[in-house]
Amino acid sequence: MKTDDFFTRNSELSIEFSKYVLEHPEADESMDEDSTLIFLPDYSPQLKEFNMGIAEELIKDGRKVTYVRVRGMKSRPISALEGVEIRRSDEHSPNLAAQI
Repeated sequence: MKTDDFFTRNSELSIEFSKYVLEHPEADESMDEDSTLIFLPDYSPQLKEFNMGIAEELIKDGRKVTYVRVRGMKSRPISALEGVEIRRSDEHSPNLAAQI
């Protein structure tokens, strides 16, 4: 896996973790504001190892880290939209907006 892939996957984890904290505000109380979050995904040993390396470097530099173990990720829809209708004005009557 390339370094860019690790950063992309960490970005995805960060977004999902932000959603998790919104749903579980008590999780926010476990974290220091001046600490860097380090994700340790059980389902991706390569990413976990990469992130542990980052954590070690941060700690050597005197910085604090907070480890977030992630046992798995559910599949998610690409879009959360439901009941979408797409109609072109040239395919329907002139009063299309009133029909939708």
